[in-house]
Amino acid sequence: MNKIEIGALNFSYPMPTLLVGSKVGGRPNFITVAFCTAVQMKPPVLAISLSKKRYTNAGIKENGTFSVCVPSTDLLGAADYCGIYSGKEVDKSDVFEIFYGKLETAPMIKNCPICIECKLTNVIDILAEDEIFLGDVVETYTEEQYLTNGVPDLLKVKPFILSVRDKRYLSLGENIGTSWEEGKKFK
Repeated sequence: MNKIEIGALNFSYPMPTLLVGSKVGGRPNFITVAFCTAVQMKPPVLAISLSKKRYTNAGIKENGTFSVCVPSTDLLGAADYCGIYSGKEVDKSDVFEIFYGKLETAPMIKNCPICIECKLTNVIDILAEDEIFLGDVVETYTEEQYLTNGVPDLLKVKPFILSVRDKRYLSLGENIGTSWEEGKKFK
């Protein structure tokens, strides 16, 4: 099999579809993001990358907080809507039922199976267009129905990913193995 060149593409998968919340100008705003990752486990830190042009950035910087909410597949339309329209032009504060946690300034979405509340620790300037927001995870909120043995169960949460190059959202499939066990069978 011969590999072919298809260009310098960022093809880091999976790209989760997440909703980042911030309070901008005193009202809740949400933006759909796919460039979000865990940076470390203990203490837990998340990183999100946003274009400097995004309306949400001002709220994150002003309040020093943000949320990362994991929508389930039944919130696909609302999540896509929040990615299409800017909070500069559209008031997205009534798209979802909102709640606040310990920090009191990071809006979170009640209908999302998992909501993560973060305290901003650093903003990293990336070239001319983007900035990365690093946040310490202060708390994670969920409901009993999304847990198995006390741990969030992705098959119950039903998150979805973005396939950015072909403009598709994809849901998770079946469980195909157990991490840190499958490799022990490999010889």
